[in-house]
Amino acid sequence: MAYDRYVAICHPLRYMVIMNPCLCVLLILLSLLISIMHSLLHTLKELRLSFCTALEIPHFFCELSQFIKLACSDALINNILIYVAAFVLGAISTSGIIFSYVHIVSSVLRFPSSEGKHKAFSTCGSHLSVVSLYYGTGFGVYINSAMTDSPRNTVVASVMYSVVPQMLNPFIYSLRNRDMKEALSKLLSRITFLV
Repeated sequence: MAYDRYVAICHPLRYMVIMNPCLCVLLILLSLLISIMHSLLHTLKELRLSFCTALEIPHFFCELSQFIKLACSDALINNILIYVAAFVLGAISTSGIIFSYVHIVSSVLRFPSSEGKHKAFSTCGSHLSVVSLYYGTGFGVYINSAMTDSPRNTVVASVMYSVVPQMLNPFIYSLRNRDMKEALSKLLSRITFLV
């Protein structure tokens, strides 16, 4: 999305040439390949762990850090791998987003009209809010799992990371729709009127 926004704002006349269907498919395949390799890396490292008894994971899904905590064998390498992989993949994607948005902001600031600036920033605002929500909750899950042993707090953080961004995604992107904005402002004015 960041690259798409970068091309749309910084190179609007060449958008259709640059973001052709072939490149879109390649970007999707690259994302899929990275996800599969990341999952496979962790899965193969988990196979070498041994577990003492049939334990229950206190989660609504099998989260990797909670799974490793149940191992009887030494899981230091697995824990290091989790943080290294998260850092590398997070750093690559975050640097790509930052690179795109630095160029977008520098390009938008050169726009002569304030209407054009507003339209460009509103286009990017929804993407940035979803990215912030996703990375913020994901970062919170990793920090929370390292700092606390409370299964309840970790479950809540995991729900925030895995459910809330996907649930809010359609709502955030629909806020660009004028009808949705008007309905939301009417709803908020009614709520403030009642309070």
